Amino acid sequence: MKILQRMEFITDLSTTENHDLRAPSLTQLRKRIGIYWLRIITLISLDVLALYFGCKIAENVTNSPISPLEVEQNSLWLLPAITLQISLIAVQGLYKGGDSRRDYLNLGKTISFSYFLLLIFDFLYQDGYSLLPLTFVLSWLLSVSLTCIGRFATDSTVMQLRKQGTISCPIFLICHTEEREKAIRLLEKEKCYNLVGWADVNAISTNKNNLETTIKEINRLNVAEVFVCSWQSIDSRMFLYWQLRNAGVILHILPIELKAIEQKLELKMLGGIPVLNFLPPVITGSDFWIKRCFDFCSASIFVLLASPIYLLIALLIKLDSPGPVFYKQTRIGLHGQAFKVWKFRTMVQNADQLQKELEASNEMKDGVLFKIKEDPRITRLGKFLRRYSLDELPQLFNVIFGEMSLVGPRPLPVRDVEKFSQHHFIREEILPGITGFWQVSGRSDITDFEKVIRLDVTYMENWSLWLDLQILLQTIKVVFTNKGAY
Repeated sequence: MKILQRMEFITDLSTTENHDLRAPSLTQLRKRIGIYWLRIITLISLDVLALYFGCKIAENVTNSPISPLEVEQNSLWLLPAITLQISLIAVQGLYKGGDSRRDYLNLGKTISFSYFLLLIFDFLYQDGYSLLPLTFVLSWLLSVSLTCIGRFATDSTVMQLRKQGTISCPIFLICHTEEREKAIRLLEKEKCYNLVGWADVNAISTNKNNLETTIKEINRLNVAEVFVCSWQSIDSRMFLYWQLRNAGVILHILPIELKAIEQKLELKMLGGIPVLNFLPPVITGSDFWIKRCFDFCSASIFVLLASPIYLLIALLIKLDSPGPVFYKQTRIGLHGQAFKVWKFRTMVQNADQLQKELEASNEMKDGVLFKIKEDPRITRLGKFLRRYSLDELPQLFNVIFGEMSLVGPRPLPVRDVEKFSQHHFIREEILPGITGFWQVSGRSDITDFEKVIRLDVTYMENWSLWLDLQILLQTIKVVFTNKGAY
């Protein structure tokens, strides 16, 4: 019975307007193909100009040709050289849409590799090096810089035009009603789509007339791309695909049920099924030592330069309230190991005992962390030190001793760790830090520990030395604006 119903559905659908869904005469040119090629031609043109002027400026500055050939042949020689460079850039996929054109690191590497080939050619052609070192290096640096500047300018212009709605891509969404808001939020993050319509998956699957109506609506709206959630819920998937294909519309399968993956990954096909691969670094373990060397050198230099500030704060603490200068508390660090965190004392001497009496005033939603704004245990000087995070300065000694890092998840007291759920312990797989995503994203204003965990995991999955520098610079800004501090 089901087979007969399916045959009737196929017959009805294929005879409504078209006798054959795959007929070549029905296939249209892909929508917005002009915009696609305009982007590629623009990027190639800008790269050609940047590479050309990079060489010419270097030659004029040093008064020496970059080409290993005769001066009069220099301009002709640049043509195959730039063609090679553009080809290498294209092979690296740097003319594709999305983040590919903004991959400045890969762009710089590719251009640098092309100059390495040039160096080899010069050695083989001249039976030894003939290029002037200054001309060669200046040409290389200018080519990389001008190319990246051209890409940045193009991207900034495109983003501005998209904000104005000039070059946004009209799209259509097919999903369950309950998935609609989440799908729209995901699409809005790309800042290049204009949602002009949507349809319910259930309505399409249960009634063939609704499928025909949806396809007509897509054609009427001149949609360029269609995003489909719950692809398996559509019974007539192939008919939808062929109708969109012949209309020149790109079809995207959006697995809305999956959580967003921050880690960079590789997509491959296995038996016609997409597989996501998470690749380990080429040299495993090197990241730790790069980070450790950076932390040790930076912390040591800062402690030496800021030693007068340490002495001044210590003197003020002694004058403000009775008790020791430093406060040491047991915290949980890498792999669950306990260690003593050093801080300038900002509370009265019996603060730990008084905390038990204040537990009812805890402002953290799940009670894992202990935070209250008007904490009566804080001294007068302590409020100032906390406001500008000066109480954290002694933790640089923890960094020097290898117990902490400059950037990482904050180490928490034993009291907080004892309330962890199983998934919370992932934050203990790297060295704890003085600052991190949590601190630059709101500090004490964040009252949901699950958000803290998401920020920590995001940092762990996307770590780089450049990211550490960004967080450190952002920390300075947050400290001076007193954002979320108490």
